[in-house]
Amino acid sequence: MGDRVKNGQSLRYHQTGRERCIIHLVDPDLGTEPEIMGSLVYCIHFKDGCRWMDELKKLKGHLNTCKYDAIPCTSQCGAMIPKLMMDDHLMYTCPNRRLKCELCEREVTAEVFEDHMTTCRYEPIHCENKCGCKIQRRFISTHRQKECTKRLIACRFCNKEFVYDTLQLHSSKCPRYLVSCPNRCDSSKIARENLESHLKECPSLIMCCGFKEVGCKFKGPRFAMEQHMETAGNAHLLLMCGVVSQQQHQISNLCSALGNLAVNTSGVLVWRITDYSQKLAEAKTKESYELSSSPFYTSQYGYKLMATLFPNGNGAGEGGHLSVYIKILPGEYDPLLPWPFSHTVSFTLYDQISSPAKATNIVESFVPDPSWENFQRPSKEPNALGFGFPCFVSHEMLRKRNYIKDNTIYIKIRVDPSKIIAV
Repeated sequence: MGDRVKNGQSLRYHQTGRERCIIHLVDPDLGTEPEIMGSLVYCIHFKDGCRWMDELKKLKGHLNTCKYDAIPCTSQCGAMIPKLMMDDHLMYTCPNRRLKCELCEREVTAEVFEDHMTTCRYEPIHCENKCGCKIQRRFISTHRQKECTKRLIACRFCNKEFVYDTLQLHSSKCPRYLVSCPNRCDSSKIARENLESHLKECPSLIMCCGFKEVGCKFKGPRFAMEQHMETAGNAHLLLMCGVVSQQQHQISNLCSALGNLAVNTSGVLVWRITDYSQKLAEAKTKESYELSSSPFYTSQYGYKLMATLFPNGNGAGEGGHLSVYIKILPGEYDPLLPWPFSHTVSFTLYDQISSPAKATNIVESFVPDPSWENFQRPSKEPNALGFGFPCFVSHEMLRKRNYIKDNTIYIKIRVDPSKIIAV
């Protein structure tokens, strides 16, 4: 303890061991210990830059943490550490502290610990080939070369590189893969790409006779086929004759079926007569010149009919009218049908005007008389004339309106099981 006068006031110094502080403006009359310990003081390292100021009694506690009151790290890391924080520094922050790797159990300094963890040979790391495996770093090289399912490996047949887990699939298709001849010939293993050409020449290839499709049952190796063809000529000829006969029968059935498909079974026939003026001129020079429609049926299993037309008329209409008739033809289903024929028959000559709503068609119809011979079941030959309208339409009327257009006329024949007369 010492005293000094400055500017008329006293400054008192207090020093205990290495602790020395300045007590500001202490009244000379205050000299007791409690008063001194409660005096305001600066840190002893004020000149070094510490700006701490508080009661003298708190100075000792401050010095325990003051960074200006530090000592060198005892592990010789070079850091200056407050004494109070030395234990924490040595345990948690000192770069020279020793840390144990949990993987290899080796102790290293904290300064190199992070680098060690990135190179530790016992650390499990993912395979770079992305096979999904996690291998210790010390085994990764061996894994990539011998165990990894995604490693590249050359096919031993074609020398191309493939990922290991696709090699088996490649082998099943590899053109250079060696396979055995399926005929078990004496040839050694054959590259898959050469197998097809080999089979064409393989002496042990089991072949079917060229007449297999017509019934020949012979099978044998290539070398026996020539002898078979020489000795079985007559048998092959007989087989071919049987096939030809069978095909002729099939063709006949197909033609019949095709003809049935083309037949009209609706009971309605729209008859298109082209080159009408030429046919009318020819009818005027030839007696009984008649045109016949294609046959049609009243239903799928119904009556078979045919329409006929006289361009220059017939009977009462000869020379000045167009005559139309219906004939009953012998049909496949006649035994199943009721006789005499009793369906209503109508004929319609179309007016081919551009506006159908303004058309004036000519229509005639009749209901068959069951007592007439024309409507009885026909014999093998159809009736010579049939039944219809000798004076269906006059030549003069035909030239009016549009009954003839582009030298063509259209006549619809409709057969209806109802007995309603069209008017």
